[in-house]
Amino acid sequence: MRLTHLADYAVVMMTAAARREAGARLSAAELSGETGVPLPTAQKLMGKLAAAGLLTSVRGFGGGFTLARSIADISLADIVEAVEGPIAMTQCSDGLPSDCALDAHCRVKPHMGVVGAKVRGALHAVTLQELAQ
Repeated sequence: MRLTHLADYAVVMMTAAARREAGARLSAAELSGETGVPLPTAQKLMGKLAAAGLLTSVRGFGGGFTLARSIADISLADIVEAVEGPIAMTQCSDGLPSDCALDAHCRVKPHMGVVGAKVRGALHAVTLQELAQ
C-alpha cells in the first residue's frame, strides 16, 4: 500500500500545522511556503481537511484555519481518510459486489474487511503528535 501524493501532502501539511502553537491560525499560503506543497493543492487539501472535521475555518480579519482537535486526538488514519476516503486494501473489501472476475468465487473476500480494519488500526495508532516530534 502506498499513499497518494494528496494523502502524503496532507500528512506533511498537518504535521507542519501541529508544530505551531495550539490555536494558531493557519493559511494555505503559509503552509504551502513552509512545506513546498503547491498553493492550489494546499488550498484544496485544507478544504478537504476542514470538511472532515480536522480543521476549523475562521472567517474575518486574521482568519484562516485552526486545528479542530488536539494533535494527540488526530491520527494518521484520520488524515488519510479525509483525503482518500475509507481505507480499503482491495476494491471488494467493503463487502459490496465488484467488477472483479473472481468476485463470485473468491474465498478471501470475506476476510478483506478484517485486513482493512487492521491496517486502519495501525494507522490510527499513529498520532499527529508523534509525527510532529
